[in-house]
Parts: sequence; C-alpha cells; structure tokens
Amino acid sequence: MEKSIEAKLNALALLIGQSYEKHKHTSHLDCENLDCENLPEHEEIIDIVLHLRELLFPGYFDRKKNCVKTIDLMISEHIAYIYERLYKQIYKSFMLQDNISQKEKIIQRAQEKSCIFLERIPNLRDMLSMDVQAAYDGDPAASSIDEVILSYPGVFAITVHRIAHELYMLDIPLIPRIMSEYAHTLTGIDIHPGAKIGKYFFIDHGTGIVIGETTVIGDFVKIYQGVTLGALSLKAGQRLRGTKRHPTLEDNVIVYAGASILGGETVIGEGVVIGSNVFITRSVTGRTNISLKKQDLIYTDKASKRSKKSDDDSMMIDWVI
Repeated sequence: MEKSIEAKLNALALLIGQSYEKHKHTSHLDCENLDCENLPEHEEIIDIVLHLRELLFPGYFDRKKNCVKTIDLMISEHIAYIYERLYKQIYKSFMLQDNISQKEKIIQRAQEKSCIFLERIPNLRDMLSMDVQAAYDGDPAASSIDEVILSYPGVFAITVHRIAHELYMLDIPLIPRIMSEYAHTLTGIDIHPGAKIGKYFFIDHGTGIVIGETTVIGDFVKIYQGVTLGALSLKAGQRLRGTKRHPTLEDNVIVYAGASILGGETVIGEGVVIGSNVFITRSVTGRTNISLKKQDLIYTDKASKRSKKSDDDSMMIDWVI
C-alpha cells in the first residue's frame, strides 16, 4: 500500500474512532475486556423464531423429514434446542439492565422465563390454529389450509407476533421487538409485540398495516392492507410511555384497506364495519357501518381535452380489498 494512501486511511480511522467517543449513545463499547457479555444476537433470535415455527406447524417447515413415528423425537429436539438458545439470549437482554454482579441470579431468571415461555406453546398452537382457519374461511382465493400456512404473509406475521407477545408479557427486553421487526421486514406488516390480539384474527394482503403497542383487538376481527391502528399524537415522546395510546377494536370488527383508527380512547364497538380510507379519531358504537361518500371522478377525453364528472352517485360504500 502506498504511504500516502496508508496515511489517509489511518487518519480516517482516527476520525471514525473520535465519532464513537462523540456519539456514545450509538455505540455499545462500554465493556473493558473481550470477555464481557454482549448484546442479544440478531441472527440467533431469528433462528429461534424459525425453530419455533417448525414446532408450531409440524411438517410444514421442517429442516429434516418427520412423520408421526418420529414426532416425539422432533418435539424433544426442538424444545432442547430452543431452550438452550433462548435462555442465553434472554440472559443477555437482562444483562443490559441489571447489575453484572448478579450474574448467577440473572442466568437463573433467564432459564425460568424460558421454561415459562415453552410451557405456553400448546396455547400458541390453539391460537394459531384458529388464525389459520380464519385466513382460509375469510379468503375465497385460498385453495387449502396448506396454502395459507405456507404462503400467507399475514399468517407469518401473526405467528411471529404471538411468539413475541408471550415474551413481551414475560417482561423480556429487546428480544420481542427484534422478532416483530423481523416479520415487519419480510411482510410489510408492523405489529408491536405489546399489542393484544384475540382469537381467529385474519390479516388479508397485509402490506402497510401498522398496529401500535397498546392496541387491543378482540375476537373474530379482520383487517386489510394499509390499515393503521395508531396514536393521535407523539409530540410528548417518552412522556407517553405506559399510557393507552392506540385504539381498541371489539369482537367481529372488519376494517377495510387504507383506514386509519387513532387514539387510546377510541373504541370501535362490536360488529362495526369500517370502509376504505376512513379516518377515525373517536369511538364508534357497535353494529355500525362507516364509509366515505363516493368521490367525484373526473374523466378527461385525451383528444378533445373535455372533462366530465362521474354521474353515478348511488354508490355510498367503497370497500377496497
């Protein structure tokens, strides 16, 4: 390497090092030796999610062939594999918050939390079985349950969410959010792990959906692409932490594409149907249909440049699926 280039690279390295010192909140270099505990490992957490999916949907995503005769062995292998990796990642997440002198107690707590989570897998299977059925029942384009499990992004997103939510409810730091953002990256569906979602939940198409942390969704709810269940304002920033910022949807609600429902005090009553592109910031009583009046469409003839409005005012409900 030429000396002039080497000098430039050395100077650049010095500048980058100075930027680490200047912006300490974007560096994780507090440890003084290489034996210190590091952050939870992103790839390891994703691997845990994928092994959990194999356990939750046996026979669909298996890395090696299984059948009824080998299912007990498969279950045992997955549980041991997941436990060993999960408790270590939980331990690392706890170490970000706790005193390093309590290391042995933190390891024990991480192991206990991992066991509690694994005990909830049968309940996760119950919930996901209903979610899969909801997707199949609710979509005339679905040809089989197999298609729904193997290919529907909404089913993948809710699978990861239900895993992440259980960890969130166990007060596990960081890991649930890494899981939810993994699903968000792949599907375009952004569900905060804190959101509470009831049984038989169906996300159709899914791209662009946002479901905030304090959202509460009842049973038998269906939502379409581009729906936002969000907060009214985030100007107060961290001062809003712990408050109910996102809406509540009661049972049997349908929300069509592009609708926005905002605010922690906003409650959408049972059986409400919300049309496309509707913007709602206050509660709606049950058994109500909400829609926009059909917009005026302007048709312009390219040759004559003459324009005319649509004369069809009869259509008041505009569902987009």
